[in-house]
Amino acid sequence: MSSENRTSVPNSLNEHWMPFTSNKDFKANPRLITEAKGVYLKTHHGKTQIDASSGLFCNPLGHGRKEITEAVTKQLETLDYAQPFQQGFGGSFELATKISKHTPGDLNKMFYTICGSTAVETALKIAIAYHRAKGHAERFRFVGRERGYHGMNIGCISVGGMVNNIKTFASVLMPGVQHISHTHLPEHKFVSGQPETGDYLANDLETICANFGGENIAACIVEPIAGSTGTLVPPKGYLQKLREICDKHGILLIFDEVITGWGRTGSKFAAQEFGVTPDIMTMAKATTNGVVPMGVVACNDFIYDAVMDASPKGAVELFHGYTYSGIPVAVAAALAVQDIFEKDDIFNRAKNLAPYFQKGLFSLQDLESVDNIRGYGMMGGIDMKLNTKPGKAGYECFKACYEAGVNFKATGDCLIIAPQFICEEKHIDEIIEKLRTGITNYQKNQKN
Repeated sequence: MSSENRTSVPNSLNEHWMPFTSNKDFKANPRLITEAKGVYLKTHHGKTQIDASSGLFCNPLGHGRKEITEAVTKQLETLDYAQPFQQGFGGSFELATKISKHTPGDLNKMFYTICGSTAVETALKIAIAYHRAKGHAERFRFVGRERGYHGMNIGCISVGGMVNNIKTFASVLMPGVQHISHTHLPEHKFVSGQPETGDYLANDLETICANFGGENIAACIVEPIAGSTGTLVPPKGYLQKLREICDKHGILLIFDEVITGWGRTGSKFAAQEFGVTPDIMTMAKATTNGVVPMGVVACNDFIYDAVMDASPKGAVELFHGYTYSGIPVAVAAALAVQDIFEKDDIFNRAKNLAPYFQKGLFSLQDLESVDNIRGYGMMGGIDMKLNTKPGKAGYECFKACYEAGVNFKATGDCLIIAPQFICEEKHIDEIIEKLRTGITNYQKNQKN
């Protein structure tokens, strides 16, 4: 079919194997998005929806940003592709400099990847390369966390802790990976912000060091706030303890900020919000406002210098990279995003809007089928009460809310809410109102 004749509704749904989707259910009653502008989406039925999760946390600056479209178009007309191996183009260096002005501490060296998953995979490889460069090849183990999500490559699911993402692929997981406990405790129900209790959970890392030898562990990787599992906010002091234990044993600390990065917590990065600086940090999603896939790994200067110093002049220092590492079109989008961050004072806008969003989010706790609500900054999770089997309540409630005109991501029985930073208070009100309508309709459907 030519692009001129293509419609918003395809001739066939059969050939596309959809990701993280009940394919049979979807194809019996498809939900197709045809347009997007600002905070709104349009379905193939012509109905308007408000985007309550910034796509997949990707579009905090809103849909259809003219500045990004123009930057991408101009770049494609000038230079569509340049090999990233042994050559480059100026934009990627400019972007790295701009990003380094926002990252915490000495995380000044940027390695480009394709997405969040490849950023995490790269971070794991860099951790191993660093220890080898320092003469510590015995450090091969990694520590992840229960309910953590770090993407879907083999390394990513190995250090991740979401059971359904792992169990089918157990035979091909990385060896030597251990997991610390997740941070959500029973007493954390309906707590907004950081819980007061639970910092002791970080001691799980000390236990793993005792059992397997801290000298054998390369890195510990966590999301500062576990996002895809439903906004598990770290208890006060928890991340600080992780940092202290890592320092004690010479373990690198990796923060996966693919979701929390670029203003979602109210600060540029959650590392700054919580006052803990990792050694390596991953980012993606909002880096290009979701317009073009891109991932970035920010490394501490000492990691970069160690890998550089371990190789002779003229040799490739790190045998790793991707065909699409820092390609011109992705860089152009990311540079345009950087301009918008500054021009529109985005980080302060998100910080100032967050209290209003959190108040609205927690106003839903009176609903009968809501089991719990968590939130921090511009992100929140609404747990639905179990409905016969895990995941059913979340999926059925998602569909009811979709019909009510609010679009978001659901994981298991958790509704994940993460509004765009360009929202005004009236948009937050609309999101909350339509969530209330959708959840109420879901409740009614269960009783009929």
